[in-house]
Amino acid sequence: MVNFLIVSFLLFFIGLWGVVVTRKNLIVILLSLEMILLSINLNFIVFSVFLDDLMGQLFSLFILTVAAAESAVGLAILVVYYRLKGVISIDFISLIKG
Repeated sequence: MVNFLIVSFLLFFIGLWGVVVTRKNLIVILLSLEMILLSINLNFIVFSVFLDDLMGQLFSLFILTVAAAESAVGLAILVVYYRLKGVISIDFISLIKG
């Protein structure tokens, strides 16, 4: 169990590092957010198995569903923005504001 928690901890901080430090590319930020969500899901599953409770696994399934929808919408917005502007850097996102 401890090994899974260590892996989850490392995944969380790698994802957090990707969001905080490498803030130039939006695709890297989206992938880092997905990594954070997956590490949280791993925590829910490990504690669900450890406590012999099904709620953690169900909650993890709901989080995965919402994360998949969030990724699909985020990537669709990025594709449309890239087609319009030709660049997906954070520096140019302020141009999106109406």
